[in-house]
Amino acid sequence: MPAAGGEKENNLLIQRALLSVSDKTGIVEFAKALEKFGIEIISTGGTFRTLSEAGLRVTPVSEVTGFPEILDGRVKTLHPNIHAALLAALDDPRHIEELKKLGIRPIDLVVANLYPFEETVARPGVSEREVIENIDIGGPAMVRASAKNFRHTAVVVNPERYDSVLAELEAHQGALTESMRYRLAQEAFQQTTRYDAAVAGYLASRGSNEGLPSVLTIAEPRSFTLRYGENPHQLAGFYGALGKWIEQIHGKVLSYNNLLDLDAALGLVGEFDRPAAVVVKHTNPCGAGTGHTLLEAYRHALATDSKSAFGGIVALNREVDSETADALNEIFLEAVVAPSFSQEAMVILQRKKERRLILQKETEGRSRGYDVRRVGGGFLVQETDVREMRAGDVKTVTKRKPTEPELQGLLFAWTVAKHVKSNAIVYARGDRTLGVGAGQMSRVDSAKIASLKATEAGLDLRGCSVASDAFFPFADGLLEAVKVGATAVIQPGGSVRDEEVIRAADDHHIAMVFTGVRHFRH
Repeated sequence: MPAAGGEKENNLLIQRALLSVSDKTGIVEFAKALEKFGIEIISTGGTFRTLSEAGLRVTPVSEVTGFPEILDGRVKTLHPNIHAALLAALDDPRHIEELKKLGIRPIDLVVANLYPFEETVARPGVSEREVIENIDIGGPAMVRASAKNFRHTAVVVNPERYDSVLAELEAHQGALTESMRYRLAQEAFQQTTRYDAAVAGYLASRGSNEGLPSVLTIAEPRSFTLRYGENPHQLAGFYGALGKWIEQIHGKVLSYNNLLDLDAALGLVGEFDRPAAVVVKHTNPCGAGTGHTLLEAYRHALATDSKSAFGGIVALNREVDSETADALNEIFLEAVVAPSFSQEAMVILQRKKERRLILQKETEGRSRGYDVRRVGGGFLVQETDVREMRAGDVKTVTKRKPTEPELQGLLFAWTVAKHVKSNAIVYARGDRTLGVGAGQMSRVDSAKIASLKATEAGLDLRGCSVASDAFFPFADGLLEAVKVGATAVIQPGGSVRDEEVIRAADDHHIAMVFTGVRHFRH
C-alpha cells in the first residue's frame, strides 16, 4: 500500500523503461521526454520501429533477452530477463543478489497497452483467425507483473496518463511516488480484467449459445460519475460505453433516473415498426401510440395520461419533424429521444434550454442478451425478455373469437404490458393505449387504476381490448375489465381456475385468447 498520511513517500527513480504499445498515440513525444531524464528505453516490434524512425535511441528487446522475437511476434517479452527485471523486490537482498548473479538489470517503468481485441471483434466481417491473433499474451503478462510489483516498478497502460506521469517525473527529479505507482497499478489490473472479460465473452459467443454463462464477468470502465443516484444521498456512475447507445445533443446533464427511464422507453418504442411514440415516467409507460405519422403517434401516446406525462421522457422511432417538435413543446418533458431530429425540429426544441435531447445510436430495439441484478449474496441473471407475439401465436379459448380490430388491440396491449411493472393491466385499441395499471399487489387493483386513468383522460373503454401480463387467478380481474367496457382479453393462461375465468368470459360474450407466455416485470 502507498504511504499513509504523515509517512514519507517511497519514490522510485526511473532509470530504465520498456515501451511496447499497440496504441501509439503520443508515444514518440513521451519517449523523447523520458530520454531527457536520461532514462534508457527498451522496446519491441512496431513500437521499436516507430521510436527508431523518430530518431530516438532505443534498445531492442532481443538484446535484453538474448533471444530473437519469434513466431510472428507471438513471443517477444516472455523471457526471464524481462520478467525478473519487472518482478524483483528491490528491498530484498536475496533478489538483488540473484539479479547480479544472472546479469539482469531492473526495469523501473513499463508502458504497455494491449492488442485492440474489442475493436477487432467489432469490425464487420472480421475472421476468427484475425480475432485470435489479437488476443494479447505478452502484454498482459508484463502489465500484471509490473502492477504486482508496484513498489519497485511503475506501469502505464493509458496514453492519457502520459502527461501526469511526466509532470511527476519533473516534480521529483526523475522519480515517481509510490502513490502514483499504486494508482497506475489499479488502472493496469482494471484494464487486464476488462481485456480478459472481452476475450472470454467472445469465445463464449462462438459456442452453442445454450444456457447461462458458467461464470458471470462484468468488466466495464467507469465512463463518468453522475450527480447522484436515485436519491441525492446515493453515489452513482455510468460504466460502459454510453456513446454506443445514445448521444446527448442538448440540455442538462443526464441523471441516473433519466438513464433508467430512457432504457425503459427505448425498449418499448423499439417493439414497433410503424411510426411510434412512448411516454415513460418512473420506468413505466404512461402511454404508447402508433400512427400514420409521428405526430399522430405522439398524440395517441400522450392522450392516455397527459397528467402523468408531465416531467416524463418521450421516445420516438422516426426522425422528429417540426410539427412533432411543436407538439412536444406543449408540455414539460425531461427528455426526448429519437433516431434523429430535423434542423427545423432542433430549432424548435432547443427553445427549452434545459430539456435533454438524445440521439438513439442503436435502432434495432432491445437485443438478445442477459439482464443482471444485484441481490444479497450475488447476482441474478436472466435472458432478456424479447419474446414477440403475433396473431398466429395466440389461442382463442372462448366461444367467441376476437374481431380483427379487437385482435389488433390485443396484440398492441400485450406488447405494452410486457414493459409495465407487474401486476400489469393495459387497455388499448390497435394503435394506442387507453389506460395503464402498473405495479400493484392485486391484479384487480391494476385493472381499476387503468380504467380510472382512462376515465380521467376522457377515453372511452367500450369495445376495447385488455391485456394482463400474467394469468387471472380468479374471474374478478376479468369482470372488472368487462365492467368498464372491454370486449376482448389477452392473457397467458395457466391458472388452476382457467375454466372458471373462461366461463365468466363466455357468460359476458367476451373474446379471450391465451398466449402461453407470461411477462412479469419486477
